[in-house]
Amino acid sequence: MNVLENPYRHAARAIDLPDDIPFPSTDMTRPRDLLARCPVAATTPLVNADRLTDVARLSVKDERSRMGLGSFKALGAAYVIASEPDAASQTYVTASAGNHGLSVAAGARVFGAKAVIYIAESVPDSFADRLRAEGAEVRREGQIYEDSMAAAAKAAADNGWRLLSDSSWPGYTEAPRRVMEGYLCMMAEVFNQITSMPTHVFLQAGVGGLAGACAAAIRARWGDGPVIIVVEPDAAPALMNSIQAGEFVRTDGPVSDMGRLDCKEPSLIALKGLARDADWFCTLQDSEVAACLPQMARHGLETSPSGGAGVAALMCAAGRFGLDQGARALCILSEGPA
Repeated sequence: MNVLENPYRHAARAIDLPDDIPFPSTDMTRPRDLLARCPVAATTPLVNADRLTDVARLSVKDERSRMGLGSFKALGAAYVIASEPDAASQTYVTASAGNHGLSVAAGARVFGAKAVIYIAESVPDSFADRLRAEGAEVRREGQIYEDSMAAAAKAAADNGWRLLSDSSWPGYTEAPRRVMEGYLCMMAEVFNQITSMPTHVFLQAGVGGLAGACAAAIRARWGDGPVIIVVEPDAAPALMNSIQAGEFVRTDGPVSDMGRLDCKEPSLIALKGLARDADWFCTLQDSEVAACLPQMARHGLETSPSGGAGVAALMCAAGRFGLDQGARALCILSEGPA
């Protein structure tokens, strides 16, 4: 585990980003009210997992059953599509390294739209089959997520399709900010379920949408109380390296087993929010996460390397981040094992 304390957390200076990049939304009302009308939008459980680790008492938000899609990502793109009055006449296009594509596909199917999902060559065929089962057209492009994202953006411009990415960049912020707003439903549930404010929150990150949305909600509700730790693969430390550089940077590295988190460029909205809200950034090797997964499975928390990265970081964090015997940790099990 490599760690970096966030120099911007309580600093007067801000990270160097374009002025038009917004902070993440903290408005839980709109997505909560809209998704409450969805018949499959049931609350997911908050699980006591104290026996999993002696580093801290542990609560795990278990997103494996979310809306039948098996991931928190169901809350994002589907929420955006549901809120658009002309959805049925649209073709939504995106790139996906994982569950964001499922949310776009499922949302498009439910509301009568079309979905085209670009995936990189490294994405397993089994995931492509899941996208097709939700009615999406699947196209492969490039070796990494960023290649497929460029192809999706070009297809949107060439065909007049609606680009619905979970990442953001200069000139493209409205849709991804609303995707992140959908994730706030998960935190609204946590606030109702948890009995005591956590002292530590571990949030795994790819482009950073989940981490950025959750961290903003945590600061809005609990202020400076919890220590927030952002967790990335050491093969894709896009957020950590950007924080260290003081500006957006692209990263290079091998393909990570944490495929859903294997994103070499951060979302600028997430980066701006986490520079303000996160206390620490850390990276894990694939082997560190893999060593934790069997123990998690034995305690009823079977998941993928991506889904369990936050919990794995806690399990590897003895002696770090101010954790002690009185610590109360919150982690998100963001997807199932498939």
